[in-house]
Amino acid sequence: MFENLSDRLTQTLRGISGKARLSEENVSAALRDVRMALLEADVALPVVKDFIEQVKLRALGQAVSTALNPGEAFVKIVHEELVHVMGDANDALNLATTPPAIVLMAGLQGAGKTTTVAKLALYLKERERKKVAVVSADVYRPAAIDQLETLAAEVGAHFVASSADEAPLAIAKRAVEEARTQFADVLLVDTAGRLAIDEEMMAEIRLLQGELNPIETLFVVDAMTGQDAANTAKAFDDALMLTGVILAKADGDARGGAALSVRAITGKPIKFMGMGEKVDALEAFHPDRLASRILGMGDVLTLIEEAERKVDKRKAEKLAKKIQRGKKFDLEDFRDQIQQMANMGGIGSMLDKMPGMNQLPPAAQAQVDDGMFKSMGVIIDSMTPHERRFPDVINGSRKQRIAKGSGTAVPEVNRVLKQHKQMQKMMKKVTRKGGMQKMMRGLQGMKPPTGMPPPGRR
Repeated sequence: MFENLSDRLTQTLRGISGKARLSEENVSAALRDVRMALLEADVALPVVKDFIEQVKLRALGQAVSTALNPGEAFVKIVHEELVHVMGDANDALNLATTPPAIVLMAGLQGAGKTTTVAKLALYLKERERKKVAVVSADVYRPAAIDQLETLAAEVGAHFVASSADEAPLAIAKRAVEEARTQFADVLLVDTAGRLAIDEEMMAEIRLLQGELNPIETLFVVDAMTGQDAANTAKAFDDALMLTGVILAKADGDARGGAALSVRAITGKPIKFMGMGEKVDALEAFHPDRLASRILGMGDVLTLIEEAERKVDKRKAEKLAKKIQRGKKFDLEDFRDQIQQMANMGGIGSMLDKMPGMNQLPPAAQAQVDDGMFKSMGVIIDSMTPHERRFPDVINGSRKQRIAKGSGTAVPEVNRVLKQHKQMQKMMKKVTRKGGMQKMMRGLQGMKPPTGMPPPGRR
């Protein structure tokens, strides 16, 4: 996510972070590179101008010139200004109303709005402990109603039926009544998307907003459209009075223009980011954490939150007890660990949140491949239960059989066995008395490469 912007900024800031003294000359040179990086990331020009002016004003001020390490103080200013551009703090959903709290979802066709409705339903159910109902008022695309019904069943939300021959307002009013009788805490209303902004669409959604009086009106926008996302959100806000924005497909955005432009142009907070195709791939938008990620400082807090939520604690405790009793970490345990990483978005997603990982050499970054872990899982699945429990019995002929069964080659089987041995040694160390707790404390205290405080502590 935002790889291009992150690479450019970290390279520029690395050059100035070691400076013993900041002058107008070296600050201006660094800011020229920062400006180019932001423009190439498709950040809106007015946003770039304001950002550069604020950084320059603060960087040449008394606070930096008297700092113990002026170069690192400059990086800190860039971090803080990035946070400010994106909104200073997480702006949570406002659900403080008599149930059901109505959330109206708007957006252009193809932005991922219907999928985002399901993601938000699951988010509210799992993290806010809310009972959620969903309804589709998109009568122009019958497939949208079927799609939402399927997704609602997948995430465990109550689906309010609708059909293409009903009026959107009639659907929405009936949905409110049904949500009330079902004792739903929240009702998410999916509205029709269009290929472009048009007055007919705006009139329809304005009518829905006026009649339903939703506590939140969220605009779902494709992050990969860059500053166009911010401009489209502004047009919707002028017509609808939005309360917030959700950036869909943020995981596929290598530039970051939308994330850095939306708040400044619309004045509305980004509340969530879609980080993948799965229904659990929705993150609350934390400007400080994202700024840290952009500057290569990682996002350890989000990583820990994901581990708390997605790691199977029962399995983890069972494994820890098993190893503490002196039993070996076998290949079935190894396969479980691979699956746990997949549940957290894969190794690439995890490393994206680790401090300094974007400073790895390109060759090392290229080796980070989730496909490799899938292949390892297939190889382990091709073994017998006995082989998985007792890997030492795997001889040459068994390796050939496993390679044939998994569609791989013997060297790949050897690689899995070698990596299992390495993991076995590491797990033995981690699960010693207090090992896991020490590892997590160390992770939280990791110092980013620029000398900045860890994410979330400022």
